[in-house]
Amino acid sequence: MSVRRPSLLFAGLWLALTAGCSHAPAELAPVLQQAPAARAAAAAYDFDKDIFHPVVARHGMVASEQALATRIGLDVLRQGGNAVDAAVAVGFALAVVLPNAGNLGGGGFMLVHDARSARQVALDFREMAPAGAHRRMYLDAEGKVVDGKSLYTHYAVGVPGTVAGLAHALRQWGTLTLAQAVEPAARLAEQGYAVSATLAKVLARERKTLAPWPASRAIFWRDGAPLREGALLVQQDLAHSLRLIGAQGPAAFYEGEIAQKIAAEMAPHAGSVTLADLKNYRVLEREPVRGSYRGHEIVTMPPPSSGGAHLVQMLNILERWPLADWGANSARTVHHMAEAMKLAYADRAEYLGDPDFVRVPLAGLTSKRYADQLAAGIAPQRARSASDIRAGQPQAHESGQTTHFSVVDAHGNAVAVTYTLNTNFGSGIVAAGTGIVLNNEMDDFAARPGVANAYGLVGGDANAVAAGKRPLSSMTPTLVLQDGRLRLVTGSPGGPRIITTVLETVVNLIDFGMNPLQAAATPRFHHQWMPDELRVEQGFSRDTLDLLRAWGHHVAVKPAMGRTQTIELRGGLLYGASDPRNPDGRTLGY
Repeated sequence: MSVRRPSLLFAGLWLALTAGCSHAPAELAPVLQQAPAARAAAAAYDFDKDIFHPVVARHGMVASEQALATRIGLDVLRQGGNAVDAAVAVGFALAVVLPNAGNLGGGGFMLVHDARSARQVALDFREMAPAGAHRRMYLDAEGKVVDGKSLYTHYAVGVPGTVAGLAHALRQWGTLTLAQAVEPAARLAEQGYAVSATLAKVLARERKTLAPWPASRAIFWRDGAPLREGALLVQQDLAHSLRLIGAQGPAAFYEGEIAQKIAAEMAPHAGSVTLADLKNYRVLEREPVRGSYRGHEIVTMPPPSSGGAHLVQMLNILERWPLADWGANSARTVHHMAEAMKLAYADRAEYLGDPDFVRVPLAGLTSKRYADQLAAGIAPQRARSASDIRAGQPQAHESGQTTHFSVVDAHGNAVAVTYTLNTNFGSGIVAAGTGIVLNNEMDDFAARPGVANAYGLVGGDANAVAAGKRPLSSMTPTLVLQDGRLRLVTGSPGGPRIITTVLETVVNLIDFGMNPLQAAATPRFHHQWMPDELRVEQGFSRDTLDLLRAWGHHVAVKPAMGRTQTIELRGGLLYGASDPRNPDGRTLGY
């Protein structure tokens, strides 16, 4: 299916996001004249042919949020490494070149597709609460949440899982040694690289996060202020840590020199991460969540990610409606998708948590019959108030800032990874002598049931704080198969908006026939039940927004959402795109 010529509003959004156009219509000339940076990358869109051009390759492809990391991954593929080798190298590299989200001090999820066995595995290297954590750790004597304690203190830090997760993946499915996988990242940290405009803006915006911590300022500040665009960012301590991991394996991080330094950083704060917590960390292999949508198999992340369950739940609801006939981002399409989103996020608040601690009604949530029940309550032209929506009863249907990168190799193996520090630079704390930024993932627990976290998400008892528990996440690395063959690898950062960003990516490709770049450039929308707000990006027509408001939606135009990294397999070729919302992202193939 072809995609219609974008409206002037959409074209303006595209220019703002991608910085470019080579054959712009006359009415856009003033816009281009005012945006010289926009002209530089203009070739991505041809207004004469109405085609967004993704990257095309035959053998292998890497899509990540930072061009230097993507190049490292592509070099691994070119030199004969497989998709896991490349993904692990990218994961370590992003810890260097995307320090606000790429990490050694955080955690995440990985989906691995083994082409030979046609098997998929979900790898859980989510952070864990330390042994000293307890249900009231973020409450004062009156039971009120202590502002900032779960975000910007040592008590915000969960036991990191990234190093263990990447090492586990390499050991199970890779061909490189750990030393080989970390060395490109170590060299980048040692030699330094120029701070991009994007990173400079993040550093300036997160000044208050980094300012209290001398070890953090020593790396990311110069002359009393955050590094500016063009400054050389050298991370000698991080290079040393990376090489220790390469030489000694994950033991260096969880028991050895790095562990000792992290424990020393945390020691003055009783109940925070200890050496014993680090030593006791474990990676888990889990069975992916599976669903179907219009003849495609959806393979995605299980709990403690909420993303997979609710992605499948929403697709089950949407499958009954002819979205392709209604059109991408039409009022009718947005309305029905937003109503499905509300229902899924209401269930998320009630039922989702660490499956090793609570029973998650996963089969019920992903049941087609449960979707039938939920869809019956959606009216064609009337938005339900969030206050009228409560969690459903999926049990009756039971049968018993963050970053993402995607990799596909010449053999058809694929890896989708989403990992995070939570908010930009996590807690802001660098463990002295390590160069490693520590996460603030403990804020992803429900500090008190019914109280929203940093992203406005409300949680319940299922996601209450407990020692050794993994906090609930929205990360949604996803694979789509068709007729048993891999078709799509995708994912995104974005907090609670990750799930809806991935949903819209899948719908854009399957229902509207878009390629990965078209899907990424299409304006996005999001509803998470509470607050009762339909959040939209700029680029929607006024008529569409007026209709949505008339139907009862509380529409709010807000900043861009998500930064997808998508690879599509079609006709023996790879088509890939890095989301234009992040100018530092890059997709490369060969």
